[in-house]
Amino acid sequence: MAFELEKTKKIIERDAEVYPGFARMPYYPLAVARGHGAILEDFDGNEFIDLLSSASALNTGHAHPRIVNAIKEQAEKYITYTAAYMYSEPLVKYAEALIGVTPGDYEKKVAYGNCGSDANDGAIKLARAYTGRKKIVSFIGAYHGSTYGALSLSAISLNMRRKIGPLLGEIEHIEYPDCYRCRYGKEPASCGLECLGALKKAMTTYMPPEDIAAVIIEPIQGDGGLIVPPNRYMKALFEMCREHGILFVSEEVQQGFGRTGKWFGIEHFDVVPDMLILGKSIGSGVPLSAIVGRKEIMDSMDAPAHLFTMSGNAMACAAAHETLEVIKDEKLIEKSANLGDYAKERFQALMEEYEIIGDVRGLGLSIGVDLVKDRKGKEGNREAAAKICYRCWEKGVIIIFLGDGVLRFQPPLVITREEIDKAIDVIEESMKEYMAGDIPDEILETAKGW
Repeated sequence: MAFELEKTKKIIERDAEVYPGFARMPYYPLAVARGHGAILEDFDGNEFIDLLSSASALNTGHAHPRIVNAIKEQAEKYITYTAAYMYSEPLVKYAEALIGVTPGDYEKKVAYGNCGSDANDGAIKLARAYTGRKKIVSFIGAYHGSTYGALSLSAISLNMRRKIGPLLGEIEHIEYPDCYRCRYGKEPASCGLECLGALKKAMTTYMPPEDIAAVIIEPIQGDGGLIVPPNRYMKALFEMCREHGILFVSEEVQQGFGRTGKWFGIEHFDVVPDMLILGKSIGSGVPLSAIVGRKEIMDSMDAPAHLFTMSGNAMACAAAHETLEVIKDEKLIEKSANLGDYAKERFQALMEEYEIIGDVRGLGLSIGVDLVKDRKGKEGNREAAAKICYRCWEKGVIIIFLGDGVLRFQPPLVITREEIDKAIDVIEESMKEYMAGDIPDEILETAKGW
């Protein structure tokens, strides 16, 4: 260990006494004391380059001065007065701004919540209320959150589902298109969108399309391994929805607000969703979520079908509004696209040198580096990922892994090219040390992950 952890260890010991294990998937002993930009500092004064952005919730970086100031100014006026009963100018101001950046040339409205999970729940309610249908289609490998509706949409971890059923009914899961590990053994040149054929068959055998209210899809499947679907798959799915009167909902909780090099991930695919589900980076760390949808959809329920005491609170809306302004003023969307291309080029260069890297994929600063046991079999190398992430932490870089061994590269959009270079150098060093057998098995007792 290259640094002291005395104060951090004491916090972790206290944490074990009061915080339940089901609420954390640990990777290494990090207790954050402060942060600025793309840099974190623990309680012992150790600094780290952040490649996680608090699970892609801090696209504007840590403690951005303008957002901190917006929070302070609003907090000095009032923090919240429930929008469930009264009216709020910050709520209206932010909704107007948010409508201005979301895709779709149609009348929209915004509903607020407190996290991406409850926004997923709200989208289920709205889809059913508007269409009069019950079934919702989601995807294997999806993670939408931990409330009952969002949990029912998710299909990524058995531990999410054990002991707590029954879950929400009428949720159907289909396969997400994964071109790297195509279940049909196809290459791009020979692909006939066989994965979409599974949904077509379902519609003709056991799932009548007139019973389906909505398809809810992540434009990049985030926690499932940062999987990018083919453009033509997304367009074909969209057209199927249009043909059968099914709502097309883009779940942007992880991929929104410039993360992919566009305002929202779905904009890469030239389709316009009926609703967007937003969370995480919406408020730069202040709890907030939103559903943005067609006016007629958003007007299809009556109060109090989806409201919360704290949703759309003044302080969160002030932070969220300033977040949009920072993204615009600092050109973070363009920066995400450019730095994302640069980071992918660096990882692709590493892939040419190290057989352990099977695939590099992503859009903007949302990149997955897929570690494998061998390139022919494409079996994920979870042990390698765990050890490499742990060693990166020991060297001052925060990165985690997903699934069976995908490194999750999602730094704050304010990160510098120099910080990216330094972080990727550390990742390469850690890979070399893993392949040399220099990272002990003991770390696997700590690095649990997903």
